[in-house]
Amino acid sequence: MDGPMRPRSASLVDFQFGVVATETIEDTLLHLAQQNEQAVQEASGRLGSFREPRIVEFVFLLSEQWCLEKSVSYQAVEILERFMVKQAENICRQATIQPRDKRESQNWRALKQQLVNKFTLRLVSCVQLASKLSFQNKIISNITVLNFLQALGYLHTKEELLESELDVLKSLNFQINLPTPLAYVEMLLEVLGYNGCLVPAMRLHGTCLTLLDLVYLLHEPIYESLLRASIENSTPSQLQGEKFISVKEDFMLLAVGIIAASAFIQNHECWSQVCTTEQDQHGCGAFAEHHWYCLGKHC
Repeated sequence: MDGPMRPRSASLVDFQFGVVATETIEDTLLHLAQQNEQAVQEASGRLGSFREPRIVEFVFLLSEQWCLEKSVSYQAVEILERFMVKQAENICRQATIQPRDKRESQNWRALKQQLVNKFTLRLVSCVQLASKLSFQNKIISNITVLNFLQALGYLHTKEELLESELDVLKSLNFQINLPTPLAYVEMLLEVLGYNGCLVPAMRLHGTCLTLLDLVYLLHEPIYESLLRASIENSTPSQLQGEKFISVKEDFMLLAVGIIAASAFIQNHECWSQVCTTEQDQHGCGAFAEHHWYCLGKHC
C-alpha cells in the first residue's frame, strides 16, 4: 500500500443528538419512512444472498484499514449486495433462454465464471464508490486500491479499475446512494436525544454501532431465528420464508430493534421509555402496526 495506515473507529466526538429542529426531524423521519416502505415493497427473494459473514467481514476490515467511517462500510455492503443480485439475475436469465447453438449455451457459464473471477475487484470498487459518497471521508485513490489488490495477488490496471466502477454504476443505473440502517438508527437517536432518555443518546450510539456490526455479520442466522420465533415453528415453510423477506429488508424495523437492544444493555430501566418514544414516532397507520407487532414480544 502507499504506506502504513492505522485503523481507527468512527469518530463520535462530532456527534450531537437532540439539537435538530423538530420540523427537520419530522420531515426527515417521513422521508426515511417512505424510502423504507418503497424498499420493502421492492424486496425480492434473492436479496440478502450476498450478505455472507466472510464478505461482510472483508468489507468491514478493508474499510477499517483504509480509515473509513462506519457509514461507508454499511453503504459498501448494500452497493455490493444490489450489484451482485443484478449480476446473478442476469446470469439466471441467460441460463433459462433456450440455446440455439452450443456457443449460446456456454455464454451464461462464461458470465458466471467472469463474475467469480472479478468478485474481489468488484467488492473493492464498491468500497471505493461508497467512500466517494461520504463528505467526511477522504476518497480512496486508485493507487491505494491497485496496491491492495496486488498484495492479494490480483494484477489490474487503472483502466480496469475505472471500468469496474463504471460497471457497478451502470448495473445500478447510477443509483448507489442507498439507504443504510445506520441512517435510521441515528435519526431515531436524534428523537430520543430531543425527548430525553435515561441513557444519553451518545452512549446508545456506540452500543448501536456494535450491535449493527453484529447483525450484518450474522445476518442470516439472526433473521432465521427471528422467523422461527415469530411463527413459533422451528421449520418454516418456503412460503413463510418468502413472506419474511420484507422483514429482512425493513431498515426502520432493524433500527428500532437495535436501539431497543442497546437501551436494554445500557440500562434496563430505560427499556420501556425507548420503546414508548419510538412507538410515538411510528404510531400511525399500518406502517406502525407492522413494526410494533414484530417487536411487541420484546418490548
